[in-house]
Amino acid sequence: MQRHRRTLSTTVVEETVAAAATLVSKWHPDDHHSSLFLHGHASEADHFLRAAADLHRAMLFFASDPTNAHNGHALVQANHLLDTAMRRLQLELRLLLSLSAPPAASLDRLRALADTMMAAGYGKECISTFKERHRAALRRQHTAMQVQLSKLTWEQVDDNIQSWLAAARIAFTSVFPAEKELCDTVFAGDASVGDAVFEDVANTRQQISSPSLRPPWRERAARRSGCSVCSTCTTLSPRSEVAKRACSALFKTGEAARGALANLEAAIEKEPSKATVAGGAVHPLTRYVMNYLVFLADYDGALDRINQQGSPESSSTSRASMSIGRLVQVLMRKIEAKGESYREAALRHLFMANNTHYVARKVAMIPSLGVGDDDGEEYCRRRHVEAYVRAAWGKVLKAIAAADGVEVEEAVMESVAKQEKWVAADEEMGQVLRAAATAAVVPKYRMFYRRHGATLRLTPGDVNAMIAALFGGIATDSSN
Repeated sequence: MQRHRRTLSTTVVEETVAAAATLVSKWHPDDHHSSLFLHGHASEADHFLRAAADLHRAMLFFASDPTNAHNGHALVQANHLLDTAMRRLQLELRLLLSLSAPPAASLDRLRALADTMMAAGYGKECISTFKERHRAALRRQHTAMQVQLSKLTWEQVDDNIQSWLAAARIAFTSVFPAEKELCDTVFAGDASVGDAVFEDVANTRQQISSPSLRPPWRERAARRSGCSVCSTCTTLSPRSEVAKRACSALFKTGEAARGALANLEAAIEKEPSKATVAGGAVHPLTRYVMNYLVFLADYDGALDRINQQGSPESSSTSRASMSIGRLVQVLMRKIEAKGESYREAALRHLFMANNTHYVARKVAMIPSLGVGDDDGEEYCRRRHVEAYVRAAWGKVLKAIAAADGVEVEEAVMESVAKQEKWVAADEEMGQVLRAAATAAVVPKYRMFYRRHGATLRLTPGDVNAMIAALFGGIATDSSN
């Protein structure tokens, strides 16, 4: 009697395997043209999931009596069909996960699909497929962003970066909770698996957004993305499970950020360019580094938290502010070294005046440094402006002192011609330079003109107008 029940059970199982084989053959994994879950009937998708589960049970049934030769053959067949069915489910998983925003029905399918694969012993394949989809999608986004940025000038990047970062913060506060919800939904059958997959997703996002160790003027956008994410994470509620896991994933980003800050000083000092900037303009290195430091100042709190990961000791002074202040000093030493490349003393001091002016304006945008207009770089700017005036107009002043009218006029014309292609950092700097030159030259020339005007072609108004036209200014009426 026991033998008859065994034979009857075997027959039922074999019929179940045969029915499953028909369905698996219809939806073979090599057929990529349509999706069972997206394009087929919902009932057929349910039948396929049940068929896969039946194949797994059939394997267990045939494996229960390995001494039976018939069972051994049936076991191999069921195993082959189950493996084919699992490959089809992997394909369906990729297709469902490719949807930018899976609807509720798709989420239910994802959960059922994951449950079936996990129960059949294919959990590793299911999890790896889920992670693979996220990595591919994130890298596509990152590549698209790099292509977009590569088409922009640094000025365009600087003009748009703040609006981009604001959007990034909003996106970040929604992205991680959405990812956590997706992982919890798909792997509802095993919370520990869902947590592990979400942590991998968070780590992947951070590896892509982590700052590069290349010089900051080459990779500012990537660094800004990392800092933006760090800042947002540090402001999330510490009670939030998403925040805890996201911030745990950010630990490696914190290490990368600390490494980037540590390497930044060396990167500035090793900047290799030797060529001088035409007209004594602001050096590109100054622009890039200062814009980057102003950006870092916006994330003062986040950077301090990053630093505290490596050094938990508290300090009344912001570590980020201390780092920024030190890097400004490193930058100015580098700019001073570059200024030595100018053979013309006046142009060298103009270069330094322009760069210190630019640095001072940017430093004023960093309240945490506590630097006023009369401190630091502002003082250096005035010193270099005074040195520029002495060097650029010294020959004129010396000729006036010698009371040589012909030499005075020649010196004025020579000095003006030399400076026609020199530039100022901005209109404010242009006004400072013109005012300093006017104050140093015009009063003395006017006194000289009163004594020797009969022999001179240039009036004080002419000299004043020529100076007013320098550095992008507008020539005034010489009669004034």
